[in-house]
Amino acid sequence: MTAGAEECRRRSREKWEKPTIDPREMVSVRYLVDNVDDAVAFYTTHLGFEVLNHFPPFADVARGRLRLLLSGPTSSAGRAMPDGARPGPGGWNRIHLIVEDIGAEVARLRAAGVQFRNDILEGPGGKQILLQDPSGNVVELFQPAVLQ
Repeated sequence: MTAGAEECRRRSREKWEKPTIDPREMVSVRYLVDNVDDAVAFYTTHLGFEVLNHFPPFADVARGRLRLLLSGPTSSAGRAMPDGARPGPGGWNRIHLIVEDIGAEVARLRAAGVQFRNDILEGPGGKQILLQDPSGNVVELFQPAVLQ
C-alpha cells in the first residue's frame, strides 16, 4: 500500500471515530456512478457534502445525517447480477435536499454548469426542482411552503 493510500485510510478512520459522525445514526443511500472522482467533486463542490472515505472504486460523502455511498463500475455494488443484468446510474429515485431559497440555489448551480431535468415546480407543499449528478442520478432540491 502506498503512503498516500495509507494516509487516506487513516484520515477516513479518524472521521468515523469522531463522536459527531456515527454511521448507525445516519441514513445511507447508495448511488451507482460512472466515475467516483467526478461524483465526489460534484457533491462536495455543489451540494455541501463532506468526504468520509474515497477509494478508487467507491467513496462515501455526508451532509448532516445523510451518508451517500458513491459506487463506481468496479465496486462490489456495480458487479453483474446472476442473470447478467448490470447495475447502473440514473433513474428517478433520488435524495431530497431542503433549501431556504430555491431560486438562489438554482441560479448558483446553473452558473456552475449543473444540469437540471426540469424547471422549478410549485405545489401546495412547496417548490421543487430536479438536477442530476455527472452520472445522471437525480437530486431534488425542495423549498417548503411558508405556512400562514
